[in-house]
Amino acid sequence: MTTEDAMDVVRMVLAGQVQRELVGLLNQHGPLAVGLTGEDAHTISATKHQPEIDGELVDIGRVGEITAIDTGAIEALLADGRIPVVSSIARSQDDGHVYNVNADTAAAALAAALGAETLMVLTDVEGLYEDWPNSDEVISRLTATELERLLPDLSSGMVPKMEGCLHAVRGGVTTARVIDGRVQHSILLEIFTDEGIGTMVVPDEKPGGTGEQGES
Repeated sequence: MTTEDAMDVVRMVLAGQVQRELVGLLNQHGPLAVGLTGEDAHTISATKHQPEIDGELVDIGRVGEITAIDTGAIEALLADGRIPVVSSIARSQDDGHVYNVNADTAAAALAAALGAETLMVLTDVEGLYEDWPNSDEVISRLTATELERLLPDLSSGMVPKMEGCLHAVRGGVTTARVIDGRVQHSILLEIFTDEGIGTMVVPDEKPGGTGEQGES
């Protein structure tokens, strides 16, 4: 739920505080990072999201559902050697309102639209657990179809992350990975070690051939 008043706070915190901190940290290593939001250059467009509960649409305020991605501004920054830092705020082309968009969903949509090699989702757990809360065994690798079967039984906090991974790999991203952002150098450990440290989602194997089979 994001009320109209809360939306002003969301914009201020995401674009004016969290984003600025990330940009500042990255720019300690050189003039690299540039902050923008989904509003800028129509990077992310959205429409009002109204979930259906007990057969009725429910108004949850300024929560948005992504309708379109325009990668022009991001591609221009990448071509100039910059690192875009995008806050998950989107403007609707229908009503002109600004909406709060789930950050995991936005990252997955951007990754697919950009044709990214990998989507990295950093969280505060080790990865996707095989049988939580009965076991803390982490699934190291699974296909899109295997993930789709698991989605209905996942905890609510993991659903948007894993739905994002599913959307990404089905949208052309080679791998999507969920890793523990609390671990120092977690991205490097996931990419450059044979065992990896999180959960990797890969596309389904293509008929008559092999799918994208990275190691994790």
